Amino acid sequence: MDSIYITALLIGLAGGVHCVGMCGGIASSLLFSATPTVGRYHLLAAYNFGRIFSYSIAGAAVGYSGDMLTQHTFISPKILLIFSSVLLLLLGFYIGGFTQSLTWLERIGGRFFSLIKPLSARFLPLNNAMKAVPYGMIWGWLPCGLVYSTLAWAMGSGSATNGALVMLCFGLGTLPALFATSMSGQYLHELFTQPLARKLISVIVIISAITLLTMTLMH
Repeated sequence: MDSIYITALLIGLAGGVHCVGMCGGIASSLLFSATPTVGRYHLLAAYNFGRIFSYSIAGAAVGYSGDMLTQHTFISPKILLIFSSVLLLLLGFYIGGFTQSLTWLERIGGRFFSLIKPLSARFLPLNNAMKAVPYGMIWGWLPCGLVYSTLAWAMGSGSATNGALVMLCFGLGTLPALFATSMSGQYLHELFTQPLARKLISVIVIISAITLLTMTLMH
């Protein structure tokens, strides 16, 4: 597997704790919609399929945009990768509570999400797995600095296909933490959202960003 996809997968795994704080409660609430005919695993799987599908669509869009930028402007792929590495570095400090520098980015995304969020009510109650797919697709656009930072990385991937695969790998990486908290209840959710856990994950993201930045500058 290409290193860019491995990196995206690792970012998702490392950032899973952050995802728990952002949307773990949403995934956990799906279990209350489970009925004897719709198991919790089916609802969670369908919801996360929709969520990751939206990530992949966004990745394809930014991957295509990045490809067009490098072909028709002075911006090179290397510049895009440097930009994404710096954004990932800022995200690490943001997750750890060392800075609030990315709140503006989430506010911008929040404006778009506020337009589509009401659509999710059409699929409630989630009494079958098929309704959980579009519900997850809508909530996949929840404003999140981790997602935006990975999208910046996908922008430098070189094509729409590569961008979609980057975000697919990222989404798959977030699954373990989200499934764990969804199935294990409030205790694990509270454990993952403790300040110490956030500090630890911020250090991992910062190290990843510095590694990516160094690798990009050396090539």
